[in-house]
Amino acid sequence: MWVSLNKGKMERDGISIYEKLQEYLGIREDSISILEENIDTDIQLEYFQHSRNLNSFKTEEEIIRDKDIIFDMQLPIDEKKSALIELASLNNVEAYRTIEKYLHQPNIKLYKWACMALQESKLKLESNLLDESKALISTGLGGKGLKLRYFIVLFTPDGEKLSQYNAQTIRKELNFYLPRCGAELEDILFEKSFASILAIIPLKVDLQELFRKIIKECNDLGDFLYDDFIITNMKAMSVDEITELLCINNIY
Repeated sequence: MWVSLNKGKMERDGISIYEKLQEYLGIREDSISILEENIDTDIQLEYFQHSRNLNSFKTEEEIIRDKDIIFDMQLPIDEKKSALIELASLNNVEAYRTIEKYLHQPNIKLYKWACMALQESKLKLESNLLDESKALISTGLGGKGLKLRYFIVLFTPDGEKLSQYNAQTIRKELNFYLPRCGAELEDILFEKSFASILAIIPLKVDLQELFRKIIKECNDLGDFLYDDFIITNMKAMSVDEITELLCINNIY
């Protein structure tokens, strides 16, 4: 099972991603894998649609026989995409090794596509070997282990400028709270009235509770942050995109 979790909004619901997976899909923690590669959501969508729409009448033997066509430099991109999907559809170690080998010398335009094919192939092999359904979670920003990468924005009311003290307070509270729930701060940037954060956070963490707590602690020391926050695992947003989203939500 391949689960695409692409979240992008003002955060308000108070439940962890893991709890949602358990509630709706009945997925156990030991059955979950996360696609670590950072893959644009448009590429993911194209891959899924191509996979669903591909009408291949080849047998497994024919696909394996023709497996090396993905290395043919003259083969058109679209045909190579289909060939990778055909290989990924098999519960076959040789197909997996072929895709893995391709990733060592890929067409740069197909690197992300091949990464998805490899993960789909691996998922099928593991599910068959363990005789149980495995779930692969993919997001635009990827992840690590059982953690997802998120882009978070904390911002001031009405576009008020963050002071140096405000910035230090935000950094201090992030460095205090994130490690205590197994999360990791990867990057933080301050831009006038908001702070953009890149962090790796475990599936079991309630994102609303975590960042509400961080915002509260910051406001106890200065009352300078808006109560809500922006969070997405689709992509890292630009300054213009953040500003536009804040305007749409009537924050600025």
